[in-house]
Amino acid sequence: MANSVPSAVRAGHRPTTRRIQWRPAAYHLLVGGLALIMLYPILWLVASSLKPNDEIFANAYSLIPSRFAWENYRSGWAGFAGNTFATFFRNSLFIVTVSTVGAVASSALVAYAFARIPFAGKNFWFTCLMMTMLLPHDVTIIPQYVLFSKLGWLSSFKPVIVPQFFSVPFFVFLIMQFIRTIPGELDEAAKIDGCSKYGIFFRIIMPLIAPALITATIFSFYWRWDDFINPLLYLNKPELYPVSLALKLFLDGESLNNWGGMFAMATLSLVPILLVFLFFQRYIVEGISTSGLKG
Repeated sequence: MANSVPSAVRAGHRPTTRRIQWRPAAYHLLVGGLALIMLYPILWLVASSLKPNDEIFANAYSLIPSRFAWENYRSGWAGFAGNTFATFFRNSLFIVTVSTVGAVASSALVAYAFARIPFAGKNFWFTCLMMTMLLPHDVTIIPQYVLFSKLGWLSSFKPVIVPQFFSVPFFVFLIMQFIRTIPGELDEAAKIDGCSKYGIFFRIIMPLIAPALITATIFSFYWRWDDFINPLLYLNKPELYPVSLALKLFLDGESLNNWGGMFAMATLSLVPILLVFLFFQRYIVEGISTSGLKG
């Protein structure tokens, strides 16, 4: 009887141990399969950028080209109407950089005002600001176009850049929630030392909300880089086109479409997005968590 108990225990533990050992393998297999499904369109894009133009859709399901058509990158980079794709990348970087600086800086100031400075009608104006997030972009397209047309801003970068300098409601809410986690005693101590409201913001608040600012910067970079409808409406000259708008020039209904060149330039357009994500991905979760001070 003494020998039968350990054997029963051992027999009872073996299936449990095997189940525990198989769980990580099954989990990683499932996650790997889902990741492959999500990454397949990107892999297909990269593979198609290296295929001859007549093979892209004839052998669409294969990720291995019969030969590497590097001429797709040369023809794509050559651009259109005397403008190489370097011009389009330069336009995109200019729009994204200036718009992001304006959106994050203005949103941080507005968030600081709502979070720390008392003024008449604060709750009312904050409600109005948040309600603008409920407006679909389609509702504001025509009024904005009429306004910018009367200002004479069409065929320039102003309509796609200047509005970002008047804050972005989502960024205001994100940064304001982060500021609220910072103890108000720091503001009082700074006031005693003679700091003004601007001094408190730039010397006390801004260093502490860096994760939220970086998160807003990343989101703004992604949104502006992928923006298509606004450049389509306001930028009517090819030399002003960003990458998102220039890619459609490869498709011509009256002649042969250069699919290889379009896929090649679309692949290159992913490089800045991937670099930003790889270098700053840890700040996204940290900024959204609004953890504030860590003591």
